[in-house]
Amino acid sequence: MKDIDNSAFINLFKEACEKCFGHPLTEMLSETESKLLCNQLLEKTGLVIGPKSVKNYSAYVNNSSEAKAENPSVATLDTLARYVLEAPYTDEAKRKDNENHYPYWFEYRDRFSRSAKKSIANRKPINSFVLYLAGIAIVIAALIYFFLPGNKKSIVFEENFSSVSDEVLTQHEWTVQSKENTSWNRRNEKPGYLTLFTLKGDNWPDSAQSLKINNLLLRKIDSDCFTAEVHFKQFIPQQNWQQAGLLLLEDTTFNGKSVRISLAYNDFFGGYTRPKEILIQVITSRGKKDRMPEEVAHVPLFLLGGENETIFQNLNNTALRIEKHGNKLRFLSSSGSMENTAFKEIVSREIDIKPKYIGIFALKGFVDEAESIPVQIKFFRLSNDPCEN
Repeated sequence: MKDIDNSAFINLFKEACEKCFGHPLTEMLSETESKLLCNQLLEKTGLVIGPKSVKNYSAYVNNSSEAKAENPSVATLDTLARYVLEAPYTDEAKRKDNENHYPYWFEYRDRFSRSAKKSIANRKPINSFVLYLAGIAIVIAALIYFFLPGNKKSIVFEENFSSVSDEVLTQHEWTVQSKENTSWNRRNEKPGYLTLFTLKGDNWPDSAQSLKINNLLLRKIDSDCFTAEVHFKQFIPQQNWQQAGLLLLEDTTFNGKSVRISLAYNDFFGGYTRPKEILIQVITSRGKKDRMPEEVAHVPLFLLGGENETIFQNLNNTALRIEKHGNKLRFLSSSGSMENTAFKEIVSREIDIKPKYIGIFALKGFVDEAESIPVQIKFFRLSNDPCEN
């Protein structure tokens, strides 16, 4: 094994043992302990590692006199990583068909490598002259950035939800607000996706309800100009007010202004008889005290009737995008049977808001009648863009 692979394996095996036994690994595992760890691996991941191999690994990791050099397979490393990162349950056949690139091992190794490099950097002594030169370099870079707009580059964050463990989401700077444990614990039921559910709740001001969106996935926004988008897989709302989308917030308490774009279902027309619709909706609110939010856009994508099968095919892939440049916000959507369907503008509008957070949400409003259906999220992207005049 390469040095970094070997170091990552040793650390991974120690983490797996501590997760299983509740204390750090200090000596070679006994046969009974090895079997217990193997049973835990099978129970939590659906995958198998032999007790003899586990015992040999423990001897190697602890530099036992009985130890010999170990070179575990990538499949074994991936199994240990799946256990530590709390990956979705699977089996060998499914992993071979869907994840034969062993993503969890490489994710763990990359995380370990970044952590090791950071630790080494922190240990290196830095003399005052080097600090002086670094300070000058930072000042020069800042001047170039602010006074030469052509040199500005976007800072891009992308999330493909290959792992949705709490540890990985926290590492990627996500936070979960108003966590509803029963549904949140199902977030990884489809590998490669984050699964949310259209739970009861809303940020639509209502004097009779406390504003709350369960399992609201949030991250900070560091720029006044940015582009954000989210991609859904096979999300088809079919009851009022099932919806999912992106939410911009000035604060996390819903006191400040907010803007949201969502893929939603509607069959409420104030007494009029009209076809039920799946639509893109854009709503702004000035906060809790604003009892009458503004519907900036209400654009039907499909009217439900006799061609629902075709409609469902065209909602196989849906994406929503928000582009913000100062006070100008542009909202776009894409839907189709293919993943690369072009975005189309829904509306462009001047809106006075300084969002500090962006959230991915799923909800059904404050109604009990609608079901809480799954929303599979496969991709998120946020780029902090230059604010050019």
